[in-house]
Amino acid sequence: QVQLVESGGGLVQPGGSLRLSCAASGTFSRISAMAWYRQAPGKQRDLVAAITSGGSTNYADSVKGRFTISRDNPKNTVYLQMNSLKPEDTAVYYCNADVRRYWYSVEMNYWGKGTLVTVSS
Repeated sequence: QVQLVESGGGLVQPGGSLRLSCAASGTFSRISAMAWYRQAPGKQRDLVAAITSGGSTNYADSVKGRFTISRDNPKNTVYLQMNSLKPEDTAVYYCNADVRRYWYSVEMNYWGKGTLVTVSS
């Protein structure tokens, strides 16, 4: 059993910055890809940024140049540094990870409960 817990959400003014964290807990052998998704009211849940176990990253066009995803493997934690925030960034941000219980196990996908980010003046 694996749990993903997000933190760092809150209210911030346009142009401000915020850093989200997602910590994985439980017993597992390996976490491969980790990602951040977001879902605004009435909208589809979309990929914001992803990072592989090797450190390769991918970003949605809407956040390129403003957001940075990173991970701390010894802490089993992924971060999302958000700069130059805009009102349209307002959404619930969800952590996602592919995890193997043992080195020989199949990958299982897990979701966090989400953390709310509100960008407003």
